[in-house]
Amino acid sequence: MIAKLLLLFIMVPLVELFLLIEIGSQIGTISTLTIIVLTGILGAFLARRQGIGVLIQIRTEIANGRLPATQLADGIIILLAGAVLITPGVLTDALGFLCLIPASRKIIKKMLWRWLESAIHDGRIAFRTHNDSLS
Repeated sequence: MIAKLLLLFIMVPLVELFLLIEIGSQIGTISTLTIIVLTGILGAFLARRQGIGVLIQIRTEIANGRLPATQLADGIIILLAGAVLITPGVLTDALGFLCLIPASRKIIKKMLWRWLESAIHDGRIAFRTHNDSLS
């Protein structure tokens, strides 16, 4: 697991740097920097707006006595989208904007639920209660 994370933290910045250099060589440095700044501002605005909408949905679900599981998942994905959108990069911006589109977010949630179910089933994730730790 640590090797995969290390690879991710090395490869993503390298790919981002490569893409930014290539784009900069095609459209120029100022244009590339402008795109980076504008996508950061737009991404932060959209993530904030959608995040507030999800918070309202969560409050409504709780007020109606329902568990807001879907809304919480949306909130986590939107929070991650906002984080990657404010970091400079092309690949991360594309991923961030995908996470802000409700239709693609629905697909991402399905994939995450399947992964979570599989991880629980395979024993990669385990849940313990407070009483389990006393035994």
